[in-house]
Amino acid sequence: MHLTELNRECLLHLFSFLDKDSRRSLSFTCHQLREVFMDPRLWNLLHFSSPCQLRRDNFVLGPSLRYLTVCWYSSRVLQVCNIEDWLKSSFQKDICSKHERLVSNFLAQVRHMCPNLLSLTLSGCGHITDQDVVSMLQSCRRLRRLHLENCVRITDSSLEGVAAHGASLEEVKIDFCRNITQTGLQAVRQKRPGIELSAERSADMIPDSKPEERVPLRRTLQKVLLFS
Repeated sequence: MHLTELNRECLLHLFSFLDKDSRRSLSFTCHQLREVFMDPRLWNLLHFSSPCQLRRDNFVLGPSLRYLTVCWYSSRVLQVCNIEDWLKSSFQKDICSKHERLVSNFLAQVRHMCPNLLSLTLSGCGHITDQDVVSMLQSCRRLRRLHLENCVRITDSSLEGVAAHGASLEEVKIDFCRNITQTGLQAVRQKRPGIELSAERSADMIPDSKPEERVPLRRTLQKVLLFS
């Protein structure tokens, strides 16, 4: 039996065992297999290990997507993306400029095309903002699980969005996000006690502090030393 003699359900099952690149390559062999590749039912789960993978055309976004993960475990995250903008060198800013909007733009597509998303994991995405998270919560009303890890621009504003818009959320994990505070976590626990909330190290890390915010403290210390 030739592969194309199988019915659509069998072909979808076979495609499900392939990675994204293999699915794409196979889809170029004939029109029938291309249609299988484009079937939204094949794409209920997507995992990306770096933002550059979001540029490829080896996946399909659609209402069948339930589980989405974007994880970037790279030294570049720690050495470049996680540094405060006002401390970055011109070289570091140039590196970031090539990918800083990738995840945010991708999430904007997900919001419009994948309303049935159940689980979202973003790890090492140093450029996503509170607005990205809040917008996802507003659009994907069925979201049950949210996991943010090592996302340095995430603040208590995202937690406020969880309390205000995460009506279906059952589990929220905010790990190693240094601009999250205990106050923000406690507010979510009070407003949404039904959510299983955890935050490994987040509220125990040193938050970002803009230079102009540190000046008054330095001046105060100078005055103390001067008059002591």
